[in-house]
Amino acid sequence: MQPQSDSSNPLTRAFPAELAGDAQAVLAVMPDSRLPPHGSFSAAVEGRQVVIPERLYNDEPPADAVASLSPRQRQLLHCLYSRHCDGMVRQRHLEKVVGSTDPWVIPFVVRLVGEYVLEILVSLCDELRDLATPGTCGHLAYGQFLVDNPAFFARTQRRVVSYWNCHYRGMYASFRGYPGCTLLDLLRSAASDRAGRPWPSLAPAGTRVDGYC
Repeated sequence: MQPQSDSSNPLTRAFPAELAGDAQAVLAVMPDSRLPPHGSFSAAVEGRQVVIPERLYNDEPPADAVASLSPRQRQLLHCLYSRHCDGMVRQRHLEKVVGSTDPWVIPFVVRLVGEYVLEILVSLCDELRDLATPGTCGHLAYGQFLVDNPAFFARTQRRVVSYWNCHYRGMYASFRGYPGCTLLDLLRSAASDRAGRPWPSLAPAGTRVDGYC
């Protein structure tokens, strides 16, 4: 186990500063990893910058260690493991938090929209459908996050198109049929309402996309 008892661990930067104590409790139950976290991305969460790992390599903690955490701490643990190197682990932990509209959860969810595991995209489509309904908690929370992070959202849109073009055109000849496209529509709907103007789409108008891979 990692006896992480201070804020020097870079993983604490994945959450706003007021959650540092909870993050440290989570780190204390995470098994050691032979590899450090790989890469990172940043986002603004309610005006504060967080830095989230691209990939973690820690094994999952045992069930009794997870049960010892508070509900908030378990939420943070699931967020971190949604960045795991194993796609099945990412999906399993994503499903524990995707229903939350807490602002620090949202960047973890949006990042997965721009990834390549089709099963995760399908699961996200099912869970985020209320983003199309103005006034819902999800519509408001995601809309605010995307308005606050336009460059992050632009990269996400480009990544969705790229993964479809590189890996899924045989299954979905039209981008419109690809689950990632559905997710971008949902996110743009929330962003457009929050911004008070149509949010720009970076999705292809047709089915031919060159130069993305």
